[in-house]
Amino acid sequence: MKNEDLESLKKRHLRITTPSPWVTRFGHLVADGGHVLDLASGGGRHAQWFLGRGHPVTAIDRNGEPLEPLKDNPGATVITADLESGTPVFSGKGPLTNQRFHGIVVVNYLYRPLFEELLGALEPGGILIYETFALGNEEFARPRNPDHLLKSGELSELVRGQLQVIAYEHGLTQAAEIPGVKQRLVAVNNLGLSTREDGEPAPLPIDVVQITD
Repeated sequence: MKNEDLESLKKRHLRITTPSPWVTRFGHLVADGGHVLDLASGGGRHAQWFLGRGHPVTAIDRNGEPLEPLKDNPGATVITADLESGTPVFSGKGPLTNQRFHGIVVVNYLYRPLFEELLGALEPGGILIYETFALGNEEFARPRNPDHLLKSGELSELVRGQLQVIAYEHGLTQAAEIPGVKQRLVAVNNLGLSTREDGEPAPLPIDVVQITD
């Protein structure tokens, strides 16, 4: 993606202030009071949503300026860091080293080298809520670079054997805040927590719970 295209897309994302319906539908699955990581948080719309529900939140993004208003909230930790270059964020002297979260939210962002460490930062029972663009989106809008577009089924494959997938979608959506081809996943880190004789993880509720206020 050309730099000017990337900057244009980022500005468009920052103009969106309402949380994604995918997040508001499944956000209630995060344990009450559980620590949430909002990765590549942009303007902080999802961080603000979880803070409003009593969750401590760590919001991390390369551009910390749009996140400044969050600093007035005692439950918020704001980190300015380049997720793709420089000091690794999840290891070594990175700002998220050895931290674990009850919920991790990633919306409209993809950097594949982070994925393994991202999953490793989930607490047992923790919830991953992920939504971003997929191949085919290049026919409609930015991003168009395949480095920033998921392949069909890619999120499910990335968590296979590590998390229990409880919701997955892939397709063209005109109702999203940025219309295009999206892939969405919700998964829980509970494969090793089963009390069943057959080892199957406990089911979680998948009924629609839409919380928008």
